[in-house]
Amino acid sequence: MTTCVCDATLKSPKIMNPFLSRMMSPDDANFHGNVHGGVILKMIEQAGVIISTRHCNSQRESEGEEAHVPCYTALVRVERTDFLQPMFIGEVAQLHAEITHTAHHSLEVQVKVWAEDIMKGTKRLTNRATLWYLPMAVDPPHKIQTVPKMTYVNKETEEAGWSRYRAQKADRERKGLGGAPSLDLSMLERMRESQENGLMEHTVAYAQSSLIHLAGVSDCNAVNYVYGGVTMKFMDEVAGITAAKYCKTNVVTASMDTVNFHKPIKRGSVMYFTGRPTFTSAHSMEIEVFVDTEALREGITKKERAVHAFFTFVSLSQPERKVLPIPCLQVQTDGEASRFFEGKMRYQARKRKRTFSEGSSVD
Repeated sequence: MTTCVCDATLKSPKIMNPFLSRMMSPDDANFHGNVHGGVILKMIEQAGVIISTRHCNSQRESEGEEAHVPCYTALVRVERTDFLQPMFIGEVAQLHAEITHTAHHSLEVQVKVWAEDIMKGTKRLTNRATLWYLPMAVDPPHKIQTVPKMTYVNKETEEAGWSRYRAQKADRERKGLGGAPSLDLSMLERMRESQENGLMEHTVAYAQSSLIHLAGVSDCNAVNYVYGGVTMKFMDEVAGITAAKYCKTNVVTASMDTVNFHKPIKRGSVMYFTGRPTFTSAHSMEIEVFVDTEALREGITKKERAVHAFFTFVSLSQPERKVLPIPCLQVQTDGEASRFFEGKMRYQARKRKRTFSEGSSVD
C-alpha cells in the first residue's frame, strides 16, 4: 500500500511536497527481482498529480469557496526519464516531488526517486523525472484553468523555468524525427494479422507484442479519466515483453524518451498497447510503443491514437547482472530500415545528452 506524508519544503507556505513511500513486493518485480520500470513510472505520476492538484486548488481561501472552481490536473507530457539504478524487491521506494515552474495554464513538476535498504540503512537515487500538467475544471468539465503563480527563489530560477517551458513547447510543436508516430493504425492491423509461428528470430514481426486493457474504476481519477501513470505502466509492460521476446534474457528499462499525451482516455475505453523493436545497438535496444483507444461505452468503435513513446532496454546476465550484447535487429522492409536509421539518430542523440550520474552506464 502506498503511504503519503508531507514534507514542508516548498517555497509556497501553503503547499507541501508529497513524500510517497512504499515497500517493493514480488508483485512489483520481474522473475529476477528487478522492480518493473512501469511500477516506478506510475508512482512518479502519483506524486506529480498530488502536488500539482494541491497547488492548483491552493487559492480556495483567497478566492472564497463560492468563487473557487475545483480542478484536477491532467498529465500532458513527461520529459525523458532515465533509470539510473535498479530497484529490488524488499527495498522501499521514496519519492519527493517539487513544483519548479508555473506558466499561465500549465505547471512543471520534478520528482526524485530513491531506493532505501532499511536493513542496511542505505539509500540510492534511482530516478529523476520532469512532468507537465494542465489544470482542468471539474465543472464545467475539461475547461482549462489558470495556474496560481509560484514564488521563485530568484529571477534566475524563474527565467530558467521559462526556458524549459519554451523548450518543451517547441518540442511538442516540432515535426520530423520522433515528432509523430511512424506507424498508422491500418499498418498495425496488417502487422498483427501477419504474425504466425515460425517467424525468423530478431525481426520486428517476431518480437512485436500487444496488450489489451479495459480502463476500469481503479485506473481513473475522480473525473473518470485514466491516470497517465497507469498508461505508462502498461506501456513499459508491453515494451518489456517485446524486449524479453527479442533477447530471451532478463531485460530492464534503461530509459523512457519524452512522452506527449495526445488524447485523454475515458473510463470504459478499451486500450490497445503495441510494442515493437525499432533499433539495436551493441548493448541496448529501442522499443516503440503505441497506445490506441476505443470509447466503446459511447458507441465509438474507431481507434484513436492516445500516446506514443520510445523505451530503451538493456539485457542483464544472472546472477552477475552484467550487461549482455544485444543481437542485431534484422530489418526486412524499407519501412523497418527507415525506422532503424531514425532509431540510430535518437540513440546517438541520447548518448550526447547523457550525463553520467551515479549508476548510469548503458552502452
